[in-house]
This record gives sequence, C-alpha cells and structure tokens, in this order.
Amino acid sequence: MAAATYEKDDLNLKATELRLGLPGSDDEVEKPSSSTYFGAKFSNKRLSSQMDNGKIDEPAPKAQIVGWPPVRSYRKNVLQASYVKVSMDGVAYLRKIDLNLYKSYPQLLKALENMFKCSIGVYSEREGYNGSDYVPTYEDKDGDWMLAGDVPWDMFINSCKRLRIMKGSDAKGLASL
Repeated sequence: MAAATYEKDDLNLKATELRLGLPGSDDEVEKPSSSTYFGAKFSNKRLSSQMDNGKIDEPAPKAQIVGWPPVRSYRKNVLQASYVKVSMDGVAYLRKIDLNLYKSYPQLLKALENMFKCSIGVYSEREGYNGSDYVPTYEDKDGDWMLAGDVPWDMFINSCKRLRIMKGSDAKGLASL
C-alpha cells in the first residue's frame, strides 16, 4: 500500500483555521455572493448591490414591541387600580369602573346614575335604600352580596369584587337590620 502524500497547499488549512476576532474581519477571505444552506442556494443580492455603492447601509432600527420590556411587579403595584364590573338589572351590557377614582359613596352613586341613566336613592343606616327604584349592591371577597353603604368606604374599596344595581323590589332581603 502506498502512503498518500499531501502538499501543504493541498490541505487548505486557512479555511479550517480557528481565529479570535469577529467573523468576517479577516481581509484575506472574500465574501461569497451566494451561500448554500441545507442544499438550497441563496444569493446575497442586497449585500452585493450595497457593496457596489462603496458603502453598506445601516439597517433600519426595529420598532419596540408593545408590552416589552415587561413591567416589574413593584411598578405594577404603584399603578394599581381596583377595577370592578358593574351590572344593572334589565340592562344587557356591563361596565367596568375604577373605585379609586371616587372618594365616597355619594360620588360613586352619582357616577352610576349618570352611567346607567337611572335614579338611586340616598342610603340611610336604618332603612337602607328604602323607596328607591334601584339599589346598589356589591359582592365582597367572601362571595356575600351586601348593600353598598353598609361598611366604611375604605373597607368597601378593599373588599368589593363586583357591583350590581338591583331593582328596589328585588333587594328587600339585603336591607340592613
């Protein structure tokens, strides 16, 4: 058997040489005008046309993706709002309001009256909303339905999950004792 002899030029050591530095920074290696990936041939027409001008254009800056970067949890807590859904008997749609926008029950009730075009009476601790066409009720964190106005405002904001404006005749069982 004859041993194969190779010349140094036959081995093409330059192509397999490991180098430190950025890819393409070697001036001796020419950039091909086309590339082959997995058997498919792709041409670098854009690159070759830019090289013909003598300069390479910078790519356009990418627009920032909406919702990125993610908001940190401590920033979410600062921007925290307490939104609740509001429904009304006889109305086919729901509304969503932020309870932090209101400072007291009268402000909230006035906003609900304007939102749903209805009249809500004045709350009294002894009689509730007696004589009103509509009565605002809310579901607390425990799942109990209560009259809006039964608890202090701050406690109401922290415990309210959703609001429901009931017809006055349907809310008789919820009246304060």
